[in-house]
Amino acid sequence: MEITKSIYNQKLLKSLIVVFLGSLALTISAKLKIPFYPVPMTMQTFVVLFFGISFGYKIGLATVGLYLFEGIIGLPVFSNSPEKGVGLIYFMGPTMGYLLGFLVATFLAGYLNLKTNIFFIFIKLTLSVSTIYILGMLWLGNLIGWDKPIFELGAAPFLLAELFKICLLTILTKIIINFRNFI
Repeated sequence: MEITKSIYNQKLLKSLIVVFLGSLALTISAKLKIPFYPVPMTMQTFVVLFFGISFGYKIGLATVGLYLFEGIIGLPVFSNSPEKGVGLIYFMGPTMGYLLGFLVATFLAGYLNLKTNIFFIFIKLTLSVSTIYILGMLWLGNLIGWDKPIFELGAAPFLLAELFKICLLTILTKIIINFRNFI
């Protein structure tokens, strides 16, 4: 019984450390940006998919959830914070749909079976990242108006970079999936 508690406590501690460090990595990836209007290009989508692939959907969701919670309570973790505001006000801005899409993408990347061939991994990661852009453009359209070129503002500038990130993750998936054994 004592050994079981010890193993459980070690696993819980490892998970908490991964979630905290993952939130930090997500913050750093948000600050590495190319400024576009109204949504900046960052490395967050790569990191979000990486979390899902390497740690599974439970730890991935906990990590992204912590990151979003930190931003909502006012910590300057989001891409354009603190210069364009912090907290719930910033969260509810043009990037909210994308931020919520991180949760769905992490879940899909972590839940989908990634032990198949490379073609299916590519399709699954494309599906995962697509949810970020679908939710992002839906929110952006509601916020700035559907008369604006939503696709050109909210997705088109990022597609080539996303393709590169997805290809890189597809190639590395077989290697990084072994991180799940660590947790």
